[in-house]
Amino acid sequence: MKILWFIPTHGDTRYLGTSTGGRAADFNYFKQVAVAADTLGYEGVLIPTGRSCEDPWTVASSLIDATRRLKFLVALRPGLVTPSQYARTAATLDRLSGGRVLINLVTGGDQAELEGDGQFLPHAQRYEQATEFLHIWREIVSRSHTGEALDFEGQHLSVKGAKLLYPPLQRPYPPLFFGGSSPEAHELAAQQLDTYLTWGEPPAAVAAKVADVRERAAKYGRTLTYGIRLHVIVRETEDAAWAAAADLVSHLDEATVARAQQTFAKMDSVGQRRMAALHQGKFNPDNIREGLEVSPNLWAGVGLVRGGAGTALVGNPQQVADRIKEYADLGLEYFVLSGYPHLEEAYRFAELVFPLLPLGLRERLATQLQTPGLTGPFGEVVANQHVPQPSALARSAS
Repeated sequence: MKILWFIPTHGDTRYLGTSTGGRAADFNYFKQVAVAADTLGYEGVLIPTGRSCEDPWTVASSLIDATRRLKFLVALRPGLVTPSQYARTAATLDRLSGGRVLINLVTGGDQAELEGDGQFLPHAQRYEQATEFLHIWREIVSRSHTGEALDFEGQHLSVKGAKLLYPPLQRPYPPLFFGGSSPEAHELAAQQLDTYLTWGEPPAAVAAKVADVRERAAKYGRTLTYGIRLHVIVRETEDAAWAAAADLVSHLDEATVARAQQTFAKMDSVGQRRMAALHQGKFNPDNIREGLEVSPNLWAGVGLVRGGAGTALVGNPQQVADRIKEYADLGLEYFVLSGYPHLEEAYRFAELVFPLLPLGLRERLATQLQTPGLTGPFGEVVANQHVPQPSALARSAS
């Protein structure tokens, strides 16, 4: 099990749908979140992409020297930059970071945004282009270790004598992640990707998607790993967690929700349609669980105004850990998480849930967080004299 966090390069907030409680998307804040994730033992961070975000490659590059072990899951956007250029970009970042790059293929589902970036292909043809793009990118990067060049002529993309002189540290290339819910997306994942990511749907729906990708991959003699993208709202009690969820949407109004849903409805993303189907734009501020708790502890309220990942695990630490284990039992290995605000929630999730996750992960976290030779009290010294001990509540929980 690998737990990743999120760098909020499109801004952060305490309250969805309003500038109240908002935080600026600036380097100092990104650095704080990255250092927190690195210090707490998260595997890596997802850096989002799109016109609402700062450029993910620039952000990842800026955070190399601020972190030690943290991996950066950054986006490739087929059709916006050539695969040869992206091969050089990815290899350079992997080399300079010491092999800490993960690649997230993003084909895009917002036609207005795509057209603004000069991408006018419809959904099916975007996946044809993405297939050619990935083939070229993988071959260029893989061949960089032997110095071979690549010739390729496709329907959408072609290269002649393409070569990468500075290979990445990771062989044959930095791992490739991808999320998509359409048949074309599943087929692309089965053919060329290493890890398939799904947004947070109920376990039965996730199981069906994983089974479909796994069956398609088997036809090509391939085996993938799997993961899920979720928000988390965890507090020491279940009531407190749901109160925090209510607080997160306490500034929302029907007009804001309707405006967001109208925008989402114009997208050709199958995954976005599946997210919208979970909540159907229904919002009752007096009972935020009504119609939005789509599975035990799985809440679709975030998706009322946020595109992409729109569900959150809500509950006490044991409930959230149990839900994560349920997904893990379906074959999921990567958990890409986030929470509002992202700095505080990175700490909260690590402190409350990490101790409840599988033993192997706990042991790895304990090992990598140790500072050689450093001893002393854990927690604030009591009355300037007494070394703090675990509370009775903590002992009973363990």
